[in-house]
Amino acid sequence: MSTSCILRNGRRVFALISGGRRGTCALCGVQRRFIIDLSYSTHFMDFKGSSIPSSMKKLMVTKLSQHFRDAVALQTVPVPTPGDGELLVRNRFVGINASDINYTAGRYDPTKKPPFEVGFEGIGEVVGLGLSASSRHAVGDTVAYFSDGAFAEYTLIPAQKSVPVPAVKPEFLTLLVSGATAYIAIKRLGDLAPGQTVLVTAAAGGTGQFAVQFAKQAGCHVVGTCSSNEKAGFLKVIGCDRPIVYKSEDLAATMRKEYPQGVDVVYESVGGATFDLAVNCLANKGRLIIIGFISGYQTASGIPTIRGGTLPVKLLQKSAGVRGFFLPHFLEDYKEAIGNMMRLFAEGKLLCEVDCGDLAPEGRFVGLESAFRAVDYLYAGKNVGKVVVELGSSTLDSKL
Repeated sequence: MSTSCILRNGRRVFALISGGRRGTCALCGVQRRFIIDLSYSTHFMDFKGSSIPSSMKKLMVTKLSQHFRDAVALQTVPVPTPGDGELLVRNRFVGINASDINYTAGRYDPTKKPPFEVGFEGIGEVVGLGLSASSRHAVGDTVAYFSDGAFAEYTLIPAQKSVPVPAVKPEFLTLLVSGATAYIAIKRLGDLAPGQTVLVTAAAGGTGQFAVQFAKQAGCHVVGTCSSNEKAGFLKVIGCDRPIVYKSEDLAATMRKEYPQGVDVVYESVGGATFDLAVNCLANKGRLIIIGFISGYQTASGIPTIRGGTLPVKLLQKSAGVRGFFLPHFLEDYKEAIGNMMRLFAEGKLLCEVDCGDLAPEGRFVGLESAFRAVDYLYAGKNVGKVVVELGSSTLDSKL
């Protein structure tokens, strides 16, 4: 079986010799079956008369800064055409992460210079694809993805990075970064056992909500910190045994009084003084997992101050340990994590809370331009669950 490229009306169309839908090659007269329907090939190569526009809105980093509004600009750019192994996804929802501003500040890759894309995760429908990608995907497939450039109305992604999903629901989006971080970090670094005590900081946030649930599923007693009574109520719904509202309770005093032996595991994402407190709360042989330090991201350095001078002795005295977790370093576990979380969600055993800003002062986050408000909302600590921006209807309206 062989492939060839023919030209029709000035456009390249790939075909292979086989049975099925047939056409006659204008160059050699051989009957061929088209891998990609000609009408579809025309559709994504010139866009004429289709529901895919020739241009789209996209957020681009135009200046390095930890302040999202200063770093990012909304631009109108051409809708891209997928290469051989790529999918063109019409985004319906995109996820907001605390680390978005680390990316705009150039902290992950100092060699990267503006302009460059931003956004880590999206969910939507496949509206275009390259030849090799068509062996496993088709127009209309619903997919989610963890890949750069999500803050756009349409995004090109490598087909192998796509995650098939049964429907375009924002709940599936929560699993890609926030859920996967909690699932893999706790499984690989937590070493949980039934009856142990786990402290989750920022427990009502995008990833904290999953850490609470996975710790409970492991048979642990879970303590969760949060900033409001509303969030404390949510934590009780997802199984948190002891929500602590740190704005109305003295967190350090509460932990000393109620957990004098300390906690076995801390899932920590705040940093600074909260990190110091977490170290002090560790039990003998305790494990502190750092998945972030959001309290420092908006500063010039991006790193909050801690009492590092006493850290070695405190860890030694308790035979305790501190481990860092960065999701891209654990991609070998990603497929298993996503599969298991989707199964738990389908079985009703995992709650994926989405916050689209319905209670935000200016209303729901709809449209790419609302990503600026969504980032502000997250950093104001208002969200319950994962912050998500809606880009359009989840009903496929392409003419394909």
